[in-house]
Amino acid sequence: MPGGDIAFIIAAVCAFIAVAGVGLAVTSGGPSKTQTRRVAATVGTPVKRTRRQMSALDASAQKRKQVQESLKEIEERQKLARKKTVTLKARLEQAGLDWTVRGFWILSGALAAAAFIPLFLTGQHILLVLGLSVAAGLGLPRWIIGFLRARRLKQFSAHFADALDIIVRGVKSGLPLNECLKIIARETPDPVRGEFEKLVEGIAVGVDLDEGMRRMTRRMPAPELNFFSIVLVIQSKSGGNLAEALQNLSTVLRGRKMLKEKIGALSSEAKASAMIIGALPPLVCAIVSVMAPEYMGLMFTTPLGQMMLMGSLVWMGFGVLMMRGMINFKH
Repeated sequence: MPGGDIAFIIAAVCAFIAVAGVGLAVTSGGPSKTQTRRVAATVGTPVKRTRRQMSALDASAQKRKQVQESLKEIEERQKLARKKTVTLKARLEQAGLDWTVRGFWILSGALAAAAFIPLFLTGQHILLVLGLSVAAGLGLPRWIIGFLRARRLKQFSAHFADALDIIVRGVKSGLPLNECLKIIARETPDPVRGEFEKLVEGIAVGVDLDEGMRRMTRRMPAPELNFFSIVLVIQSKSGGNLAEALQNLSTVLRGRKMLKEKIGALSSEAKASAMIIGALPPLVCAIVSVMAPEYMGLMFTTPLGQMMLMGSLVWMGFGVLMMRGMINFKH
């Protein structure tokens, strides 16, 4: 075969390969329109993905802003509540008493008269008569109210964690929050039952849940109830898993209760010592009065003895208050 023919064949083959390569590159250089549409429908275009991300970020920022506003509102409300002095009517309500303010003052006057009349008729010193009358008329009723209020708050805190567990189980099983509140109002012991009954009755007549919880915290100023109110307010405005939030709150409340009991056990020795020290002077006075009545009688019959007795009572009161402050740990 002549050399010119071979060169021509080689050139033709090379030209064919070049043309085929160009055609292949043109036809398979990118995805088809159908493939492009499928990919865009599946993952979205960069612009659409950016819009979705921005909308998600905006929703998250809006929810965070709502939570911050709710917390700020609750904090301001608590500051105002701390600045306000608790009225006598509120104390009576917190103690679980149905007394009116007028009835309280009538009872105070009756107790003061009951202490004043026999002391005055027996010829006691006027300062002793006035001091004991004021203590019986003003101090004793207020002490009773404070004692009943503290006992009621303690009973509420002891059973409140169980009420939260009822809500957690009810929400997990699909019950609405109002039905869970009705179950608490029926099944739990007082004072939890009574407070939730008032809350359910208020909601039934159109009171908002936030306003109902606000009234409930005024009637029962327990820290546990305040935490519960904060959780409900935030959840109602921002959403979220209510059952999980209340379950965590129940765990925290049970931990607080265990810590209180541990502190009470550790401070029991100090409390017993304070009770013994505070009871020694009256006990010694009673023993001496029995063994030597003419010797101890001068303390009650002479003006100087009555003055000494009144001063001793005042100093004993200061000592009892000081020991109480030393053995009552804040927890």
